[in-house]
Amino acid sequence: MKFGNYLTQQQTDFPESWRRHFVNYDVLKGFLKNLMVDTNVRLTTAFPPTHVFQFTSADPLEPTFDQLLSTRLTTVAQLTPKFVRLLDAEVQKFNNFFVAIKDTTKKRVGAVLDQQRQPEVAECEAALRDLLMLERFVFLNFTAVAKALKKHDKWSGLQIREPYLMRTSQMSFVQSTSLMRMKPELMARLTLALGAQGAPIESLGLPADSGSVTDATAKLRDLAVAGDTSALQQKKPVKSGDGSASPGLGPLVELMHETQTVMISLRGPHGTDIIGAVLGCLKKHRCQIADFSLSRLHHDVTFGVLVYLQNRDVDLFGDLANAAQRWDGTLSFDVQDAQLKASKLSVASQYALSEAPYASRVKYIATVLNERGLTPEFLSEWLNWLLEKKISVEQMRRLDGHSTLMCVEFRLSVPDTLSPDEMKSELIAISTGHQTDVALQPDNVFRRQKRLVVFDMDSTLIQQEVIDEIARATGIEKEVAAITESAMQGEIDFKESLARRVALLKGTPIEALEQVKQSLVFTEGAHYLCRALKSAGFKLAVISGGFLPLAKYVKAELGLDYAFANQLQVTADGKYLTGVTVGPVVDASRKAELLEVIAQAEGIALDQV
Repeated sequence: MKFGNYLTQQQTDFPESWRRHFVNYDVLKGFLKNLMVDTNVRLTTAFPPTHVFQFTSADPLEPTFDQLLSTRLTTVAQLTPKFVRLLDAEVQKFNNFFVAIKDTTKKRVGAVLDQQRQPEVAECEAALRDLLMLERFVFLNFTAVAKALKKHDKWSGLQIREPYLMRTSQMSFVQSTSLMRMKPELMARLTLALGAQGAPIESLGLPADSGSVTDATAKLRDLAVAGDTSALQQKKPVKSGDGSASPGLGPLVELMHETQTVMISLRGPHGTDIIGAVLGCLKKHRCQIADFSLSRLHHDVTFGVLVYLQNRDVDLFGDLANAAQRWDGTLSFDVQDAQLKASKLSVASQYALSEAPYASRVKYIATVLNERGLTPEFLSEWLNWLLEKKISVEQMRRLDGHSTLMCVEFRLSVPDTLSPDEMKSELIAISTGHQTDVALQPDNVFRRQKRLVVFDMDSTLIQQEVIDEIARATGIEKEVAAITESAMQGEIDFKESLARRVALLKGTPIEALEQVKQSLVFTEGAHYLCRALKSAGFKLAVISGGFLPLAKYVKAELGLDYAFANQLQVTADGKYLTGVTVGPVVDASRKAELLEVIAQAEGIALDQV
C-alpha cells in the first residue's frame, strides 16, 4: 500500500475535527512530483544508467555539461526553499493543533491520576484513549514529514532530511515527554480500577512488559493479602454482554499493543561509536530490536537495525539525527506500519535483514578460490552468471589473509526452479575457463557440521607440484612441462599424461624422492588448520594424483588420518624407479571412490564430508 493511501485510511479513525489538521502529504508529494522530478543535481542518478556524458556534444542543440548543471542547480535553488516553506506550514499546522489539544488531554489525564480520587473504569479508558489517539496523531504526521523529505532528497539530489528533522526537535509535538510519561501511570490506574471491579487482570491483555501494570497488579494482591478489601468492594463489577470487564477495553488494548516498525541505518567512519550511538538511542526510547546488520569497509561502518517502536516516540529520530551529526554519520530510516512492513520476523517463512526477500528460494554457499588471485575477469563472469540465473547475493566474506584477494565465500539465494546439475555443469565451464575453483553447496546443517575433511596435495597442502619437483631434481623439467601443457590444453587425458611423465622418471634413484621431501614448502596456515580441525574432532585425509611416498610424508607432517596417491614402482633392489605406476591410477573418479571408502570406514554421511 502506498503511504499516501495508508495515511488517508488511518485518518478515518480520527474525529472529523482532527482530520483537517493532518499534514497534507498529497500536496507535498504533488509539489515534488510535478516540479522537481527532472531537477536532480545528482546527475549519476538523474539519467539512465546507459547515459554517457560527453566532454563535447556532437549535437549543437544539446546543452553543455556546465549549462545542464547550472540549469538544474538554479531550479533546485528556487524550488527547495519553496518546498521547505510549504512543509513548514504543514508542520506548524499540525503542531498548533497538538498544542491546543494537548492541554485538554493533559487535564483529563491529570484528573484521572489525581491521588485524591478513585475514577471510574470508563473515565480511565476515555483518558487513555485520548492519550493514545494524540500519540498516534503525532506519529502519523511525523512519518508523513519524514517521507516527504525522503522524496525531496531523492528527486532533488540535496540532503536536507537530517537537518530538517533536527529543527523539528524544538517543536512542541516532539517536546511532549511530560504528557507521554503519563501513559504508564494511566495504565496503572486503569489496572487498579479494573481490579477494583473484580476483573481478572491477567486476562485483560494489557501489555505484559509494562512495569506500571505489573506494579498495580502487585498492589491489588497486597491489598487482598492484608485484608484491606475496601478498594475492591467499593464498586460492583461492570460486565458487558459477553462477560468482559468493559465493552470498550478490547479496541483500547489493541491500541496499547500497537507497534511501529522502523528501519534505521547509520553509516560513518567511527565503527564502534556508530553502533553504540544507535543502541544508546534505542535503549533510551525502549525500542525492541528485531534484527540488525553490519558491514564494514576499513573505517567506514554501516549499521542497520530493524526495531519495534512501542510508544510512537518521535523524539527517537531527533536523538538519532544528533548522534549522526556527532559521529560524522549519514542517517537514513524508514517507518513502516504493520500493513506496510517489508519483512516480518515472527515466522520461519519470512526474511531477516541479511536475506533477499524473495519467495521460493534455496540457500547455497559458493566458495571461489584462486591461489594466484581472483581476477576481475573471473569475478565479472561469475557475477554475470548469477544475474542471468536471478541468483541474489546475500553476503560476501573474504576467507584469505593475503595481500591479493584469493578466496571469497558467497551466501546465495537461489530460485528453487534451478537444477543443481545444470548449475554444476555451467560452473565447471566458468571454473575451467579461468582456472579458478568454485565450490557450491547447500547452506544446511550438514554443511555446518562436517566430520571429514579431504584435501588435495599439490598446490593445496603444499605449494609445489611433486612431479615437477622430481623432474627438476633429475634434469627432465622441460620434457615433463611439455606433457603437462599438452594435458592442460585437453590434447591428452590425465591418465595418459601421468603415464608419459612417469615414464620419463625411469632409472631415477629413489633418493631423489627424499631430496624432494626436503624441498617441499607447506602452504601457509596448513599446519595450523589441520591442528585446529583435529582438535575439533575431524577426520583428515589427503587424496592426491601425485605419488604415495610424498603423500605419506605430508600425512605424517600434518597429522592426517589417511593418505592415498599413485604408487611408483621400484626395481627389485629398491634403488630406482621403473617408470610405471602400480595399482589403480588416482584420477578424479578414483578420488571420489576413495572418499566414499573413507566415509564408510568412519561411519560418516557424504553430506558431512
